[in-house]
Amino acid sequence: MKRNIIDPKSLELNDKVVAIKRVSKTVKGGRTMRFSALVVVGDGNGHVGAGLGKAAEVPEAIRKGKEAATKNLIQISMDKNNSVPHDYTGKFGSSTVMLKRAPEGTGVIAGGTARAVLELAGIKNIRTKVLGSTNKVNCVLATLEGLKAMKTPEQVAALRGKTVEEILK
Repeated sequence: MKRNIIDPKSLELNDKVVAIKRVSKTVKGGRTMRFSALVVVGDGNGHVGAGLGKAAEVPEAIRKGKEAATKNLIQISMDKNNSVPHDYTGKFGSSTVMLKRAPEGTGVIAGGTARAVLELAGIKNIRTKVLGSTNKVNCVLATLEGLKAMKTPEQVAALRGKTVEEILK
């Protein structure tokens, strides 16, 4: 998996625990209980990441999830009113998250899993809808996939060798 090189030390990251699950493994002596924590980190300025941590104790699982999330930071593109540049559908597994542009003053209209990612990314105006599976891990990763795939008009113009005005017609 190709990772974007973003130095997490240069960013002031906030974190949010999206889900904590108790998982058990049956062994010869009985069941062993462990915890799995899904953590999202972001700086509120276009950088966001998600990670999954697993440990015997909840605080340790959260710490591991936060470390994994900082390793998976991505940079996203936003337009001038802190929304996404265009509508897009992110997919991961059987979860699909529709991300739709919204005008200034709309706010973040999203479910709990997508809301955590969008707020920590710094997006202020957006409408979303989760389709398919509502598995929390897959919804977070589908939202990240959708945000990662977004391109600004300037990026599209550079790829096509045209001017921004030609693209926006």
